[in-house]
Amino acid sequence: MIVYRCEDTAESVFTAIYQAYEEKRDHRETYLSLTDDPMLFAEDIEVRADPVKSRKVINTLNRRFGGENSLQLSMALASEEADKAQAVYRTVAAGLAGNCRPGHLFDNLADDYIHRAFALARGVSTETGHQKQFLRFQELENKVLYSCIGPKNDVLVFLMPHFADRLPIENFMIYDEKRNLFGIHPAGGSWYLLRGEEADRPSGIVYSEDEIRYQELFRQFCHTIAIRERKNPKLQQSMLPLRFRKYMVEFC
Repeated sequence: MIVYRCEDTAESVFTAIYQAYEEKRDHRETYLSLTDDPMLFAEDIEVRADPVKSRKVINTLNRRFGGENSLQLSMALASEEADKAQAVYRTVAAGLAGNCRPGHLFDNLADDYIHRAFALARGVSTETGHQKQFLRFQELENKVLYSCIGPKNDVLVFLMPHFADRLPIENFMIYDEKRNLFGIHPAGGSWYLLRGEEADRPSGIVYSEDEIRYQELFRQFCHTIAIRERKNPKLQQSMLPLRFRKYMVEFC
């Protein structure tokens, strides 16, 4: 058994996939791990993310499977589940071995690895959709739009294009406090991600006067529009999970 020890990044996993093919490994006897947990009678190989090798793998995925399936694989790798690297690796191996046509990588859901990768990608896609709906921007004193989120999965890279397309002339920042990751969009420019150190966590945030006024008006609106006789907490919780509410102005 060969175990490639990867970092928890898509670039590292794609580098490991490249190495597995370059070294002509038997896919059934190869495992991609994101942890340091030992495996008996296994040879460990440390993987250092290589941008060139990673880009070659991404280009192959786009060419062989199509952009949509390639995006789904990237979404699967954004999951927090520990088995995601192996699921994606074996899904890629199955698709390349079977000469899969573009757009049909996930057709064979009877395969355990393909089914797992599909489920991981669907979970990340669902959370990305929820964040697009529930994310709240707040205007800071310096007129920058700021939002704080704490998603289960690493979805910030999928959120930034959505909001950059809708707010192209705004300076805005989305902060993933769970990963200490910043998504930054300068007005009229291109967005980028920045991973901060512990000391970089935002503190002492000051909202603009208009923002404070509108927050209060919005809270009053949300409280007064409700019809007491029609309150249904269980239904509300199913439509709006509690974990999102701590980041929403109307629930503060």
